[in-house]
Amino acid sequence: MIDKKKYTEKIKLGFGARFVVTLVMLALVIGGIVLVLRIVGKHHVTEAVAQTDELMVDVGGGTDQFADASGLPENHILYNGEEYALNEDIVTFLIMGIDKETVTEIGGQSWEASSEFFQGGQADALFLVLIDPHKEAIEIITINRNSMADVDVWDADGRYKGVYNLQIALQHGYGDGGAESCERQVLCVSRFMHGITINGYAAISMDAIPELNDAVGGITVEVMDDIVYPEYDMDLHKGDTVTLYGDKAYWYVRLRDENAFESNSLRQRRQQQYLTTFAATAKSQAVSDVRVAADLYQILQKYMVTDIDLSSFTYLVTEYAGYDFDINNMYSVQGETVIGNKGFEEYNVDEDALERLIVDLYFEKVGEAPMSARAAEGEALLN
Repeated sequence: MIDKKKYTEKIKLGFGARFVVTLVMLALVIGGIVLVLRIVGKHHVTEAVAQTDELMVDVGGGTDQFADASGLPENHILYNGEEYALNEDIVTFLIMGIDKETVTEIGGQSWEASSEFFQGGQADALFLVLIDPHKEAIEIITINRNSMADVDVWDADGRYKGVYNLQIALQHGYGDGGAESCERQVLCVSRFMHGITINGYAAISMDAIPELNDAVGGITVEVMDDIVYPEYDMDLHKGDTVTLYGDKAYWYVRLRDENAFESNSLRQRRQQQYLTTFAATAKSQAVSDVRVAADLYQILQKYMVTDIDLSSFTYLVTEYAGYDFDINNMYSVQGETVIGNKGFEEYNVDEDALERLIVDLYFEKVGEAPMSARAAEGEALLN
Protein backbone atom coordinates (compact mmCIF):
# COMPACT_ATOMS: atom_id res chain seq x y z
CA MET A 1 0.00 0.00 0.00
CA ILE A 2 1.56 3.33 -0.99
CA ASP A 3 2.36 5.11 2.23
CA LYS A 4 1.79 8.79 1.58
CA LYS A 5 4.11 9.68 4.46
CA LYS A 6 6.81 11.92 2.95
CA TYR A 7 10.06 10.05 2.55
CA THR A 8 12.94 12.55 2.45
CA GLU A 9 15.58 10.19 1.16
CA LYS A 10 18.91 10.91 -0.40
CA ILE A 11 20.14 8.39 -2.94
CA LYS A 12 23.91 8.56 -3.06
CA LEU A 13 25.58 5.90 -5.13
CA GLY A 14 28.09 4.37 -2.74
CA PHE A 15 31.47 4.22 -4.39
CA GLY A 16 31.54 0.51 -5.19
CA ALA A 17 27.86 -0.02 -5.70
CA ARG A 18 27.64 -0.04 -9.49
CA PHE A 19 30.83 -2.04 -9.46
CA VAL A 20 29.48 -4.69 -7.12
CA VAL A 21 26.17 -5.04 -8.97
CA THR A 22 27.95 -5.40 -12.31
CA LEU A 23 30.17 -8.14 -10.95
CA VAL A 24 27.34 -10.08 -9.39
CA MET A 25 25.25 -9.91 -12.54
CA LEU A 26 28.22 -10.91 -14.70
CA ALA A 27 28.70 -13.93 -12.50
CA LEU A 28 25.01 -14.78 -12.75
CA VAL A 29 24.71 -14.27 -16.51
CA ILE A 30 28.05 -15.67 -17.71
CA GLY A 31 28.74 -18.43 -15.20
CA GLY A 32 27.28 -21.94 -15.16
CA ILE A 33 26.62 -24.64 -12.57
CA VAL A 34 25.00 -28.08 -12.49
CA LEU A 35 21.39 -27.88 -13.75
CA VAL A 36 20.00 -30.41 -11.28
CA LEU A 37 19.89 -27.64 -8.64
CA ARG A 38 17.43 -25.53 -10.65
CA ILE A 39 14.24 -26.70 -8.97
CA VAL A 40 15.46 -25.99 -5.45
CA GLY A 41 16.93 -22.70 -6.59
CA LYS A 42 13.72 -21.48 -8.17
CA HIS A 43 11.83 -22.08 -4.93
CA HIS A 44 14.41 -20.11 -2.94
CA VAL A 45 14.70 -17.24 -5.40
CA THR A 46 10.98 -16.60 -5.65
CA GLU A 47 10.44 -16.51 -1.88
CA ALA A 48 10.40 -13.07 -0.27
CA VAL A 49 13.14 -12.08 2.16
CA ALA A 50 11.09 -9.06 3.20
CA GLN A 51 7.98 -7.17 2.25
CA THR A 52 6.47 -4.46 4.41
CA ASP A 53 2.77 -4.51 3.64
CA GLU A 54 0.62 -6.06 0.95
CA LEU A 55 2.29 -3.65 -1.49
CA MET A 56 1.89 -0.04 -2.47
CA VAL A 57 -1.25 -0.31 -4.55
CA ASP A 58 -3.87 1.18 -2.22
CA VAL A 59 -3.50 4.74 -3.45
CA GLY A 60 -6.97 6.20 -3.06
CA GLY A 61 -6.68 9.79 -1.86
CA GLY A 62 -2.99 9.95 -2.68
CA THR A 63 -1.13 12.30 -5.01
CA ASP A 64 -2.60 13.89 -8.09
CA GLN A 65 -1.27 11.10 -10.33
CA PHE A 66 -3.38 8.49 -8.59
CA ALA A 67 -7.13 7.98 -8.42
CA ASP A 68 -9.30 5.84 -6.18
CA ALA A 69 -8.57 2.23 -7.19
CA SER A 70 -11.45 0.65 -5.28
CA GLY A 71 -13.26 -1.96 -7.34
CA LEU A 72 -10.17 -2.89 -9.36
CA PRO A 73 -8.64 -6.37 -9.17
CA GLU A 74 -5.98 -7.02 -6.54
CA ASN A 75 -2.62 -5.37 -7.30
CA HIS A 76 -4.16 -3.04 -9.89
CA ILE A 77 -3.88 0.75 -9.68
CA LEU A 78 -5.13 3.81 -11.52
CA TYR A 79 -2.26 6.12 -12.40
CA ASN A 80 -2.82 9.30 -14.43
CA GLY A 81 -6.17 7.90 -15.48
CA GLU A 82 -4.75 4.61 -16.75
CA GLU A 83 -5.15 1.17 -15.18
CA TYR A 84 -1.95 -0.73 -14.37
CA ALA A 85 -1.34 -4.26 -13.08
CA LEU A 86 1.58 -5.36 -10.95
CA ASN A 87 4.12 -7.50 -12.81
CA GLU A 88 4.25 -10.32 -10.27
CA ASP A 89 6.93 -12.23 -12.19
CA ILE A 90 9.69 -9.73 -11.38
CA VAL A 91 12.37 -11.07 -9.02
CA THR A 92 14.21 -8.39 -6.99
CA PHE A 93 17.56 -8.55 -5.17
CA LEU A 94 19.15 -5.96 -2.91
CA ILE A 95 22.90 -5.54 -3.41
CA MET A 96 24.73 -3.68 -0.64
CA GLY A 97 28.25 -2.28 -0.69
CA ILE A 98 29.37 -2.16 2.94
CA ASP A 99 31.96 0.01 4.63
CA LYS A 100 33.12 -0.47 8.20
CA GLU A 101 32.24 2.89 9.71
CA THR A 102 30.10 2.57 12.81
CA VAL A 103 26.70 4.18 13.11
CA THR A 104 28.11 6.68 15.60
CA GLU A 105 30.17 8.40 12.91
CA ILE A 106 27.13 9.66 11.01
CA GLY A 107 24.01 8.88 13.01
CA GLY A 108 24.76 11.35 15.79
CA GLN A 109 22.35 9.78 18.29
CA SER A 110 23.50 10.24 21.89
CA TRP A 111 22.96 6.64 22.99
CA GLU A 112 25.33 5.33 20.31
CA ALA A 113 28.51 6.78 21.84
CA SER A 114 31.30 4.26 22.50
CA SER A 115 29.02 1.37 21.66
CA GLU A 116 30.40 -1.90 20.34
CA PHE A 117 26.94 -3.05 19.28
CA PHE A 118 26.90 -1.17 15.98
CA GLN A 119 29.46 -3.17 14.06
CA GLY A 120 27.41 -3.88 10.95
CA GLY A 121 28.96 -1.13 8.86
CA GLN A 122 27.04 1.30 6.69
CA ALA A 123 25.46 0.34 3.39
CA ASP A 124 27.28 2.97 1.34
CA ALA A 125 26.01 1.33 -1.84
CA LEU A 126 22.42 0.19 -2.29
CA PHE A 127 21.10 -1.30 -5.52
CA LEU A 128 17.87 -3.05 -6.32
CA VAL A 129 18.39 -5.54 -9.15
CA LEU A 130 15.16 -6.36 -10.97
CA ILE A 131 14.98 -9.45 -13.17
CA ASP A 132 11.98 -9.05 -15.46
CA PRO A 133 11.00 -12.11 -17.54
CA HIS A 134 8.41 -10.11 -19.49
CA LYS A 135 11.06 -7.77 -20.90
CA GLU A 136 13.83 -10.37 -20.71
CA ALA A 137 15.89 -7.66 -19.07
CA ILE A 138 17.78 -6.90 -15.88
CA GLU A 139 17.15 -3.41 -14.50
CA ILE A 140 18.80 -1.64 -11.58
CA ILE A 141 17.53 1.05 -9.23
CA THR A 142 20.27 2.97 -7.44
CA ILE A 143 19.42 4.21 -3.96
CA ASN A 144 21.47 7.10 -2.66
CA ARG A 145 23.12 6.19 0.65
CA ASN A 146 22.03 9.55 2.14
CA SER A 147 18.35 9.09 1.32
CA MET A 148 16.34 10.01 4.39
CA ALA A 149 14.23 7.01 5.34
CA ASP A 150 12.42 5.32 8.21
CA VAL A 151 15.27 3.48 9.97
CA ASP A 152 14.73 1.01 12.81
CA VAL A 153 17.09 1.88 15.68
CA TRP A 154 18.43 -0.22 18.56
CA ASP A 155 20.50 1.01 21.49
CA ALA A 156 23.86 -0.32 22.70
CA ASP A 157 22.17 -3.02 24.77
CA GLY A 158 20.11 -4.28 21.85
CA ARG A 159 16.88 -2.62 23.01
CA TYR A 160 14.62 -1.41 20.22
CA LYS A 161 14.34 2.40 20.29
CA GLY A 162 11.85 2.92 17.48
CA VAL A 163 11.81 4.37 13.97
CA TYR A 164 13.90 7.45 13.18
CA ASN A 165 14.21 9.54 10.03
CA LEU A 166 17.89 8.91 9.17
CA GLN A 167 20.13 8.27 6.19
CA ILE A 168 19.14 4.89 4.79
CA ALA A 169 22.77 3.68 4.79
CA LEU A 170 22.73 3.60 8.60
CA GLN A 171 20.21 0.76 8.83
CA HIS A 172 22.79 -1.95 8.13
CA GLY A 173 24.84 -0.76 11.09
CA TYR A 174 22.09 -1.67 13.53
CA GLY A 175 22.91 -5.35 13.53
CA ASP A 176 25.61 -7.99 13.67
CA GLY A 177 27.20 -7.26 10.30
CA GLY A 178 25.87 -10.56 8.97
CA ALA A 179 22.41 -11.85 8.10
CA GLU A 180 20.74 -9.78 10.83
CA SER A 181 22.08 -6.50 9.42
CA CYS A 182 21.18 -7.56 5.87
CA GLU A 183 17.63 -8.54 6.73
CA ARG A 184 17.07 -5.26 8.57
CA GLN A 185 18.42 -3.32 5.59
CA VAL A 186 16.21 -5.32 3.23
CA LEU A 187 13.12 -4.48 5.28
CA CYS A 188 14.12 -0.81 5.39
CA VAL A 189 14.57 -0.64 1.61
CA SER A 190 11.29 -2.47 1.00
CA ARG A 191 9.53 0.10 3.19
CA PHE A 192 11.34 2.92 1.35
CA MET A 193 10.04 1.49 -1.95
CA HIS A 194 6.47 1.38 -0.67
CA GLY A 195 6.40 -2.32 0.10
CA ILE A 196 7.94 -3.98 -2.94
CA THR A 197 8.97 -7.60 -2.40
CA ILE A 198 12.71 -8.31 -2.14
CA ASN A 199 13.65 -11.92 -2.89
CA GLY A 200 17.32 -12.01 -1.92
CA TYR A 201 20.37 -9.99 -0.93
CA ALA A 202 24.15 -9.78 -1.15
CA ALA A 203 26.24 -7.49 1.07
CA ILE A 204 29.79 -7.05 -0.20
CA SER A 205 32.69 -5.30 1.49
CA MET A 206 34.28 -2.54 -0.57
CA ASP A 207 37.65 -4.09 0.25
CA ALA A 208 36.96 -6.51 -2.61
CA ILE A 209 37.68 -3.88 -5.27
CA PRO A 210 41.50 -4.19 -5.57
CA GLU A 211 41.43 -7.98 -5.91
CA LEU A 212 38.54 -7.95 -8.37
CA ASN A 213 40.19 -5.19 -10.39
CA ASP A 214 43.47 -7.06 -10.69
CA ALA A 215 41.72 -10.36 -11.52
CA VAL A 216 40.89 -8.90 -14.95
CA GLY A 217 44.34 -7.38 -15.45
CA GLY A 218 43.57 -3.84 -14.31
CA ILE A 219 41.18 -1.25 -15.74
CA THR A 220 42.19 1.54 -18.14
CA VAL A 221 40.31 4.85 -17.85
CA GLU A 222 40.59 8.45 -18.95
CA VAL A 223 40.70 10.42 -15.70
CA MET A 224 37.60 12.61 -15.37
CA ASP A 225 38.84 15.05 -12.73
CA ASP A 226 41.94 15.79 -10.69
CA ILE A 227 42.44 13.22 -7.93
CA VAL A 228 45.45 14.38 -5.95
CA TYR A 229 45.79 12.83 -2.50
CA PRO A 230 49.44 12.23 -1.57
CA GLU A 231 48.44 10.32 1.55
CA TYR A 232 46.86 7.67 -0.72
CA ASP A 233 49.59 7.84 -3.38
CA MET A 234 47.05 9.30 -5.81
CA ASP A 235 48.29 11.88 -8.32
CA LEU A 236 45.90 11.66 -11.27
CA HIS A 237 44.90 14.58 -13.46
CA LYS A 238 41.94 15.21 -15.73
CA GLY A 239 42.52 13.88 -19.24
CA ASP A 240 45.25 11.40 -18.27
CA THR A 241 44.83 7.84 -19.55
CA VAL A 242 45.89 5.40 -16.84
CA THR A 243 45.57 1.72 -16.03
CA LEU A 244 44.41 1.25 -12.46
CA TYR A 245 45.82 -1.55 -10.33
CA GLY A 246 45.26 -2.59 -6.72
CA ASP A 247 44.53 0.20 -4.26
CA LYS A 248 44.52 2.84 -6.99
CA ALA A 249 41.30 1.33 -8.36
CA TYR A 250 39.81 1.41 -4.87
CA TRP A 251 40.67 5.06 -4.31
CA TYR A 252 39.67 6.07 -7.84
CA VAL A 253 36.07 5.09 -7.16
CA ARG A 254 36.00 6.20 -3.53
CA LEU A 255 37.87 9.46 -3.00
CA ARG A 256 36.03 12.78 -3.07
CA ASP A 257 36.42 16.21 -1.53
CA GLU A 258 34.14 15.91 1.47
CA ASN A 259 34.37 19.66 2.06
CA ALA A 260 32.73 20.38 -1.29
CA PHE A 261 28.92 20.39 -1.46
CA GLU A 262 27.54 17.47 -3.50
CA SER A 263 31.04 16.19 -4.24
CA ASN A 264 29.47 12.77 -4.54
CA SER A 265 28.00 13.68 -7.95
CA LEU A 266 31.36 13.78 -9.73
CA ARG A 267 32.49 10.69 -7.86
CA GLN A 268 29.37 8.90 -9.09
CA ARG A 269 30.28 9.70 -12.69
CA ARG A 270 33.73 8.24 -12.04
CA GLN A 271 32.15 5.13 -10.58
CA GLN A 272 29.87 4.75 -13.58
CA GLN A 273 32.82 5.15 -15.95
CA TYR A 274 34.91 2.62 -14.03
CA LEU A 275 32.15 0.05 -13.72
CA THR A 276 31.12 0.26 -17.34
CA THR A 277 34.75 -0.31 -18.34
CA PHE A 278 35.15 -3.12 -15.83
CA ALA A 279 32.02 -4.87 -17.11
CA ALA A 280 33.19 -4.68 -20.72
CA THR A 281 36.66 -5.95 -19.78
CA ALA A 282 35.39 -8.84 -17.66
CA LYS A 283 32.77 -9.89 -20.20
CA SER A 284 35.28 -9.83 -23.05
CA GLN A 285 37.66 -12.05 -21.09
CA ALA A 286 34.88 -14.40 -20.00
CA VAL A 287 33.86 -15.02 -23.61
CA SER A 288 37.23 -16.59 -24.32
CA ASP A 289 37.71 -18.11 -20.86
CA VAL A 290 34.62 -19.14 -18.88
CA ARG A 291 36.75 -19.46 -15.75
CA VAL A 292 36.91 -15.67 -15.45
CA ALA A 293 33.34 -15.35 -14.17
CA ALA A 294 33.82 -18.24 -11.77
CA ASP A 295 37.05 -16.68 -10.47
CA LEU A 296 35.31 -13.34 -9.87
CA TYR A 297 32.50 -15.05 -8.01
CA GLN A 298 35.00 -16.94 -5.86
CA ILE A 299 36.69 -13.64 -4.96
CA LEU A 300 33.35 -12.10 -4.09
CA GLN A 301 32.52 -14.95 -1.74
CA LYS A 302 35.43 -13.96 0.50
CA TYR A 303 33.94 -10.51 1.00
CA MET A 304 30.23 -11.28 0.86
CA VAL A 305 27.25 -12.07 3.07
CA THR A 306 24.37 -13.41 0.98
CA ASP A 307 21.33 -15.64 1.02
CA ILE A 308 21.88 -16.52 -2.67
CA ASP A 309 23.01 -20.10 -2.19
CA LEU A 310 24.36 -22.54 -4.76
CA SER A 311 20.94 -23.74 -5.88
CA SER A 312 19.67 -20.18 -6.28
CA PHE A 313 22.80 -19.18 -8.17
CA THR A 314 22.33 -22.16 -10.48
CA TYR A 315 18.72 -21.24 -11.18
CA LEU A 316 19.59 -17.61 -11.90
CA VAL A 317 22.43 -18.51 -14.23
CA THR A 318 20.45 -20.99 -16.28
CA GLU A 319 17.10 -19.19 -16.28
CA TYR A 320 18.18 -15.63 -17.01
CA ALA A 321 21.27 -16.05 -19.18
CA GLY A 322 21.00 -13.76 -22.17
CA TYR A 323 18.78 -11.13 -20.55
CA ASP A 324 19.58 -7.56 -21.57
CA PHE A 325 21.74 -5.70 -19.05
CA ASP A 326 23.66 -2.48 -19.68
CA ILE A 327 24.11 1.03 -18.34
CA ASN A 328 20.85 2.17 -19.95
CA ASN A 329 18.96 -0.15 -17.61
CA MET A 330 20.14 1.72 -14.50
CA TYR A 331 17.76 4.15 -12.80
CA SER A 332 17.81 6.54 -9.85
CA VAL A 333 15.26 8.80 -8.22
CA GLN A 334 15.21 12.56 -8.57
CA GLY A 335 15.76 14.55 -5.42
CA GLU A 336 17.60 17.39 -3.73
CA THR A 337 20.63 17.43 -1.46
CA VAL A 338 20.44 19.61 1.65
CA ILE A 339 22.51 19.99 4.80
CA GLY A 340 20.59 18.62 7.78
CA ASN A 341 20.49 20.10 11.26
CA LYS A 342 23.32 17.78 12.34
CA GLY A 343 25.56 19.16 9.60
CA PHE A 344 25.41 16.10 7.33
CA GLU A 345 24.13 15.87 3.78
CA GLU A 346 20.57 14.61 3.38
CA TYR A 347 18.86 13.72 0.12
CA ASN A 348 15.18 14.62 -0.16
CA VAL A 349 13.62 12.31 -2.70
CA ASP A 350 11.01 13.62 -5.12
CA GLU A 351 8.12 11.42 -4.04
CA ASP A 352 6.27 11.81 -7.34
CA ALA A 353 9.37 10.70 -9.24
CA LEU A 354 9.80 7.69 -6.96
CA GLU A 355 6.19 6.62 -7.54
CA ARG A 356 6.59 7.11 -11.29
CA LEU A 357 9.66 4.88 -11.24
CA ILE A 358 7.86 2.18 -9.27
CA VAL A 359 4.96 2.23 -11.73
CA ASP A 360 7.28 2.20 -14.77
CA LEU A 361 9.36 -0.74 -13.58
CA TYR A 362 6.96 -2.85 -11.52
CA PHE A 363 3.62 -2.30 -13.30
CA GLU A 364 2.26 -2.83 -16.80
CA LYS A 365 -0.55 -0.90 -18.43
CA VAL A 366 -3.66 -3.05 -18.65
CA GLY A 367 -4.55 -3.93 -22.23
CA GLU A 368 -1.00 -3.64 -23.52
CA ALA A 369 0.68 -7.03 -23.88
CA PRO A 370 4.31 -6.77 -22.74
CA MET A 371 6.90 -7.27 -25.46
CA SER A 372 10.08 -9.06 -24.50
CA ALA A 373 13.41 -7.39 -25.21
CA ARG A 374 14.24 -10.07 -27.78
CA ALA A 375 10.91 -9.63 -29.56
CA ALA A 376 11.39 -5.84 -29.63
CA GLU A 377 14.86 -6.28 -31.08
CA GLY A 378 13.51 -8.55 -33.80
CA GLU A 379 10.75 -6.10 -34.66
CA ALA A 380 13.31 -3.27 -34.92
CA LEU A 381 15.38 -5.33 -37.35
CA LEU A 382 12.36 -6.03 -39.52
CA ASN A 383 11.54 -2.33 -39.69
